[in-house]
Amino acid sequence: MFGVGAATRIYLAPGTTDMRKGFNGLYGLVRDQLLCDPLSGHLFLFTNAQRNRLKVLFWDTTGLWVCAKKLEKGRFRWPTAGETQAKIVLSHEEFAMLLGGIDLAQTRPRKWYRRPVAEESSALRITA
Repeated sequence: MFGVGAATRIYLAPGTTDMRKGFNGLYGLVRDQLLCDPLSGHLFLFTNAQRNRLKVLFWDTTGLWVCAKKLEKGRFRWPTAGETQAKIVLSHEEFAMLLGGIDLAQTRPRKWYRRPVAEESSALRITA
């Protein structure tokens, strides 16, 4: 099992991904498309065109994990990004809502103080 701590970032790949990709294919997408280090210990999420499958790539310091989920019915409500956005950064709460079937576009976060993070300036934050 792997743990997702407070320092673990969650990156979502906008668009669709070929779900036949395994460790090496997803590793390449993280490196080349999301412009992140696949061995950083962060979570990287991918979905297919039908939005009924999801894959997560994760490095736990000893090896790569590829976890998958297939919905029997329904679809994931995948956030969309602008044309220039390479990735979407999710909070831990947004990640849980996405996996729970909640549409992130129809939710509004409370206007609490959040410390700005330099790396997020180039990524899209989900805000309504």
